[in-house]
Amino acid sequence: MYDARDPCMRPDSSHIQYYRGEKLQDLVTWDKYSIYVRGERILFLSGEFHPFRLPSPGLWLDVFQKIRALGYSGVSFYLMWGLLEGEPGHFQSNGVFDLQEFFDAATQAGIYLLARPGPYINSEVSGGGYPGWLQRIEGNVRTNTPSFLNATGNYVSKVGKIISKAQITNGGPVILFQPENEYTMCSSFTSIEDISACLEKDYMASVEQQWRDSGIRVPFVNNDAFPIGNFAPGTGPGAIDIYGFDSYPLGWGTGCQDPHNWTRLLDPLSIYNSTTHQRISPTTPFSITEYQGGSADPWGGEGVDTCSAMINHEFARIFYKVNFGFRATVVNLYMMFGGTNWGNLGHPGGYTSYDVGAAISEDRLVTREKYSEIKLQAQFQQASPAFMTSQPLESSFEYTNASRLVTTLLRGASTNFYTVRHFDYGSLSSIPYLLHVETSIGNLTLPRLGGSLMLNGRDSKVHVTDYDVGGVTLIYSTAEIYTWKKVGRKAILILYGGEGETNEFAISSQPDHLMKIEGNGITHQKTGNVETFQWKVERSRRIISFGDELEVYLLWRNDAYNYWVLDLPLPQPLGLHVSPSRSGSSVIVRGGYLMRNATISDKTLFLTGDLNATTEVEVIATPAGCCSALAFNGKNVNTIVKDGRLSGTLEYQAPKTNLPRLSSLEWKYLDSLPELEDSYNDSRWVLCDHETSNSSRNLTTPTSLYASDYGYHSGSILYRGHFVANGEETSFYLSSQGGFAYAHSVWLNSTFLGSWAGSPAMATYNQTLNLPKQLVAGTPYVLTILVDHMGLDQQFLVNAQTMKSPRGLLDYNLSGHESKSDIVWKITGNFEGEQRRDLSRGPLNEGSMFAERQGFHLPGAPVKNWASRSPLEGLSAPGVGFYATTFNLDYPSGYDIPTSIVFTNSSAVGDPAGPAVFRIQLFVNGWQFGKYVNNIGPQTEYPIPEGILNHHGENFLALTFWSLQSKGAKLDGVKLKNNAIVKTGYAAPKMVLGAKYAPRERSY
Repeated sequence: MYDARDPCMRPDSSHIQYYRGEKLQDLVTWDKYSIYVRGERILFLSGEFHPFRLPSPGLWLDVFQKIRALGYSGVSFYLMWGLLEGEPGHFQSNGVFDLQEFFDAATQAGIYLLARPGPYINSEVSGGGYPGWLQRIEGNVRTNTPSFLNATGNYVSKVGKIISKAQITNGGPVILFQPENEYTMCSSFTSIEDISACLEKDYMASVEQQWRDSGIRVPFVNNDAFPIGNFAPGTGPGAIDIYGFDSYPLGWGTGCQDPHNWTRLLDPLSIYNSTTHQRISPTTPFSITEYQGGSADPWGGEGVDTCSAMINHEFARIFYKVNFGFRATVVNLYMMFGGTNWGNLGHPGGYTSYDVGAAISEDRLVTREKYSEIKLQAQFQQASPAFMTSQPLESSFEYTNASRLVTTLLRGASTNFYTVRHFDYGSLSSIPYLLHVETSIGNLTLPRLGGSLMLNGRDSKVHVTDYDVGGVTLIYSTAEIYTWKKVGRKAILILYGGEGETNEFAISSQPDHLMKIEGNGITHQKTGNVETFQWKVERSRRIISFGDELEVYLLWRNDAYNYWVLDLPLPQPLGLHVSPSRSGSSVIVRGGYLMRNATISDKTLFLTGDLNATTEVEVIATPAGCCSALAFNGKNVNTIVKDGRLSGTLEYQAPKTNLPRLSSLEWKYLDSLPELEDSYNDSRWVLCDHETSNSSRNLTTPTSLYASDYGYHSGSILYRGHFVANGEETSFYLSSQGGFAYAHSVWLNSTFLGSWAGSPAMATYNQTLNLPKQLVAGTPYVLTILVDHMGLDQQFLVNAQTMKSPRGLLDYNLSGHESKSDIVWKITGNFEGEQRRDLSRGPLNEGSMFAERQGFHLPGAPVKNWASRSPLEGLSAPGVGFYATTFNLDYPSGYDIPTSIVFTNSSAVGDPAGPAVFRIQLFVNGWQFGKYVNNIGPQTEYPIPEGILNHHGENFLALTFWSLQSKGAKLDGVKLKNNAIVKTGYAAPKMVLGAKYAPRERSY
């Protein structure tokens, strides 16, 4: 237990921060073991969750509660500069970008926050978070260049002010702050020694000064992309307070193919360990600012379910316990909830979904086994304060008799933790072993009552010795500990194991022990004053009671998944935050799918939670004197008392939702490429007249055709090239660039010349298109080129300037013309570019297509008098069509019903064996929530969060349909899908307010 008198538990005053000679704050401090909050040692277990990837603020608390229910104490979050300052000098943080509700929800759920606003974040977002207009500044980004630092000033000052108000010093939940992100790697490095040779320490120092000047007072952490000590304390300019790094043992962004094959594994121990930490940052906690919680999937990849299968419960069971063996006390899983790259905010290396196989799926479900495994580990660590001040020793083969098993010992003042795993992480073998341990009664070999322990494939275990359970010493346990809590004088201890495994524990015998055993198959032996118990794990639980001193639950691991530890609210400022002060103010409940929180009033335990099946609820532990009654989601539960435990049944019955059939609705249609008509007037388009560019690519055309040079950064780019024919033209060559999996289509007047259909491996394509017939000399012609924009490249390699890689047309040549200047180009993207109309959905939600420029994707668009035509009819020729319809939902209240829109993979017209080549943008009530690429994939299912989707009224659904084949294309199917029907105690979110349709003056 926490003891402020213990010098190992007290914060070192040297780790109170000063800035320019003044003390910043003393509420968050640290020593070599952990951080402290208000003088209490805190295990900061955090999950990454980005508010901008869930643009329904009413659901933020839902995610926070699901993370807190794991036993996690924190959340790390990015902010995306490119969403908040889409126009230089114009910062906007209203509506879904207003963070106050995010901060309030974190406080309500009992979550501390690690703020990571960049300015650079990487994070698989367009430009790594940078706004597209940075392509126009002189000099390099991510450097100390004045033009770049000046460009960041408005964002930093505005965001710093917002976050500073939410710091713990002002009563908020923000306790840590990370300036910049992964400022580590240089391009063209040839060795570890020069991997960071290009870094500018003064740049990092400048970024930190900007944030301090904006009001940030909490400790700075960093996120070294490789654990080599960049900006660790004491390393000079730019040094931070607490050193951290990231680690992805199975890689990130390289795909999830063959998910159960771990030969791709990068052994964490070959990169970092306790010795490395002592060398790099001995005065700060072992901190992993990002650890693998999922894996990003590229265009053409395997899909999020495969990524979930790769970074699954087995991965968590092994690698999260590796970090436990290092005594890592600041750990952030990236991601815990991924969300959605809606509104074109993603980078070109990935598709709309940012689920990444995280523990909480994109539709906010907690059905993945990894979620439950994380809960088992987190609750154990939170219940084990001795872990935080233990000493990690090097892994060794000496603790077992099995040559293929390796053990890491954490040696504490009295408690020892033995983490046993396969030497070959990916081993599928089941290996019996004996464990050699040190205990207060001498060195022992376990199990003592015969037989052997078993480590199955892709598993690891933490065994303990001399473990304090609320004043009772557990001499040893080979079964893993889930948690323990005090009920008056009695301690409730929960142990678990895999089915069929033999386990054993021992405690000191007391003269007044009145032992009672519920269940069969337990072997008991008393030797002197030591009582030993052995059992083989079965699906049915066993309980051993020792009077009013101790009660031990012996569970099958999968049954332990159903047990929830819920902290009761304490007076502010603690509330529901993790705190050593809350001894005796928690409950343990067996309750199925999800338990969110608990309160006690008048001897009634009030539970809030979610059900996906009829569930028996059982109260395992409460504070002394409680409880005689039970309520769930505000309704009384009929209960019985059995063996001293209160229990009841929570009824669930799935209601009918009566989903409308989208294929049967009346759809309205509009040609969204009127630019092909002879009468089209592009006089309001932007003339491509910039003769220079600050892009990373030198111009090879008379004037720049780079989209960001003209303020267009997302969705798609449309060009019109005017020339007068001389009769010698036979072909047109173009080089275009839109990011991986992009496409382009080209027309001469209204004649289709050809398309590039896209490839997940190609960001640039060169194409020569033959002209269909001889052009008439002296006659004006127009080339129309549509280029998909998949997002701007990130800037992970610090000095590569990849973020400035342009989008649009790179080069061209019209045969028969010696001068490229014979073609005069105009360009458009989203209407008004950076001076956009729809501020409510941010700067990236729209692209260049006619329907988007007119605002027809917004609710209230004047579609009534349009032609009736379904996307299942498609287009008979290359072009862009716009389809719109409305549908109503009337879901029952009290249910969380995640809903997706699903497209059917469609075959090419006239070729059932081949995929049709078309692209769809999906708009739901004006929000772009999907970019579907039929011929590349893999995504076909697009979850739409409640609040964007109206669960209790009308919804406006619109599709842009871009056919790239000469025969046209059609969609074979589109439907609504309920991903789950969950009875919930969570309040339904409000509909998100977004701009509705209004005629756009001077639109074209």
